[in-house]
Amino acid sequence: QQLEISALKASNSIKKNAGFVNKFLKKELKGNPKQLYDAASHLILHGGKRLRPFLVLKSCQMLGGRQSDAIAAASAVEMIHNFTLVHDDIMDNDEMRHGVPTTHKKFDVPLAILAGDVLYSKAYHTISSKSKLSSNYTTQLVSKLSKTCVEICEGQVGDIKFAENKRIPTGKEYIKMIEKKTAVLFEVSCAMGAICAKRKQKDVKNLSTFGRNLGIVFQITDDLIGIIGDSKVTKKPVGNDIREGKKSLPIILAIKKAKGKNRKTIMRVFGNSKASKQQINLAVNVIRSLGVEDEVRSMTLKYAQQAEKSLRTYTGTAKNEIISLLDFVIKRRL
Repeated sequence: QQLEISALKASNSIKKNAGFVNKFLKKELKGNPKQLYDAASHLILHGGKRLRPFLVLKSCQMLGGRQSDAIAAASAVEMIHNFTLVHDDIMDNDEMRHGVPTTHKKFDVPLAILAGDVLYSKAYHTISSKSKLSSNYTTQLVSKLSKTCVEICEGQVGDIKFAENKRIPTGKEYIKMIEKKTAVLFEVSCAMGAICAKRKQKDVKNLSTFGRNLGIVFQITDDLIGIIGDSKVTKKPVGNDIREGKKSLPIILAIKKAKGKNRKTIMRVFGNSKASKQQINLAVNVIRSLGVEDEVRSMTLKYAQQAEKSLRTYTGTAKNEIISLLDFVIKRRL
C-alpha cells in the first residue's frame, strides 16, 4: 500500500517536471533543415518519462539549488539519452520505440545518424550557452557528461560482445555491463544536479552513488518486465527478450538454475526468432517456476537500500520525491 502511494506521488511529480523540460527541449531543437530537427526531436516528442532530467532538477532542489539553474543541464541529459536511443535502434535494427517507428525507420539511416549527432552536440551547446551558472560549474557539468558518454559507449561494446559470445555471462559480469551502459546516465543526472546547486564534492559523490544504484534497479526491473511483462502494456510480445536471445539478468539466472527438461525448454526458444507462441509461453512459465522473479526482486531491493543509504543525511520535499521515484522504479510491473 505504502509503495503504491509513493509510486503515485512520484508519477505525478515526474509529469509536472516533464512539462518544464519539454518546453525547453522544443525551443532548443528547432532549426533548418527542418527534416534534421524533426528527426532529432522525433523520439522526444513521442514519449519518455523524463526520469533523468527529473533527477537533475530534484537533486539540485534537494541541495538548496534553484530549478532555473538546473534546467539547461536537465535538458542536456535528456538530449544525450535520446542520442543513445537513436543510435541504439540503428545498431539493433529496432523498428518501434514508444509505440512509434524508430528514427531511422521514419527518416532513414543517414538522417537518423545525423539526428543523433545533433542531439549529442546540442547537449553540450545547451550547457555552455544556456546555463545560468558560472564557467567553473559549467566546466564541471561538461566534464562529467562527456566522461559518461565515453562510458556508455564502452558499455554498449560490452553488450555487443555479450551478444556475440556463445558463453552465458555471470550475474556479476552483467551488472558491470549495465553499470556502464545504463546506470551511468542516472548517476551523472544526480551528480549534475548537485553541481547545479553549487555543492561540495561530498554531496556530488553521495548523489552519484544514489543515481548509480537507482540506474541498476531500473535496468534489472526493465529486464524482468522484458520476460514476464504484460504485452498489452509493454507493447512487446510476451517473452520477447528470450526469443531475441538477450542475455539479461533474469535469463542468465534462469539458464543457470534450469536442469534437464526445463533447460531444454528455455534453450529451444533462446535466440530462436522462429520459436512458436506455445514454445515461448512454455519457456516463460519455466522461468516463472524457477523463482527467478523473486531472486531479481530481492536484488533490486539490495541496490535500492544502498541508494537510500546515500541520501540518509538529507531532508525535505525534493528528497521525498527522489525516494518516491526509487519506489516507483521498484514497483514497475508493466
